[in-house]
Amino acid sequence: MRRGEFILAFAAAALAPVSAWAQSRRIGVLVGFAETDAPAQARIARFRDEPAQIGWKDGGNVELVYRWASGDRKAMQKHAAELVALQPDVIFGVTVSAVRALIDATLTIPIVFAQVSDPVGSGLVDNVAHPGRNVTGFTNFEETIAGKWPELLKEIAPATRRIAILFNPDTAAGHGDFYLAPFRAAATPLAFEARPAPVHDENEIRQTLAMLAGANRDGLIVMPDAFTLVHRDLIISLAAANSLPTIYPFRFFASAGGLMSYGVDPMDQYPRAAHYVDRILRGARPAELPVQAPTKFELVVNLKTARSLGLDPSPTLLARADEVIE
Repeated sequence: MRRGEFILAFAAAALAPVSAWAQSRRIGVLVGFAETDAPAQARIARFRDEPAQIGWKDGGNVELVYRWASGDRKAMQKHAAELVALQPDVIFGVTVSAVRALIDATLTIPIVFAQVSDPVGSGLVDNVAHPGRNVTGFTNFEETIAGKWPELLKEIAPATRRIAILFNPDTAAGHGDFYLAPFRAAATPLAFEARPAPVHDENEIRQTLAMLAGANRDGLIVMPDAFTLVHRDLIISLAAANSLPTIYPFRFFASAGGLMSYGVDPMDQYPRAAHYVDRILRGARPAELPVQAPTKFELVVNLKTARSLGLDPSPTLLARADEVIE
């Protein structure tokens, strides 16, 4: 082949659709939520559908293999080992605990994450600009958001005097410490008594919220954590039954009856993660792809729940909200 013909052939191959040069690629998916979780299913569907826009077709030139862990750390470890044994080209992990389990199972297979807080402090990457390992992805929150939640609680329930923050130290970022310092720092000037409320199972959730209900003028903040997300229906119902004004980290808490949520739009991370997976399948190294921060935040107020708690959100607060649920 002459030199000019070789260059033309090489260029044509480089411009060919993915399906022409990449066959039988495998993507593992480890989700720290329950398979029956409708919002989690919607987010995973968004991740699955995005590659189709750029040339990857599930069941065609790529195979996606899923595992769901329901917020259970042991299940995550088991499923991580199963996925690694399949030797996928890349694994997509959702939640800190899921990614920890994946790292324990492999230091070589590329891992892309979403809905992870404090990836550096959790030991997932060396730093956000240069992850330095086989792991990169998209973070949930900066720790400073934990200072915003007490401010919002004060605004919607000004009579509150003591606030607890609910989390599972086995699954929360930094065992919960990531958010506790800014939470306490924000509570003090607002004249709140700040109280960590670690829980490990449903029974402890019930006991903790019943104890808060027994005190006068208590409020609650729910930390973003695979465990609290899996148990959100129980937490929302108990908060309502015990008349606890509660701030949640995601819109779907407020949509399900929670008083107010402020946090990132997690759906935004999943198509972005799919593009990172695409880049890795095309030859990029995770160590060279910077960890990216969230870009979309949203405030949601459930006015029906507020009224049931005897609260009257100010017009200013409602005007700032991205959504008001009547």
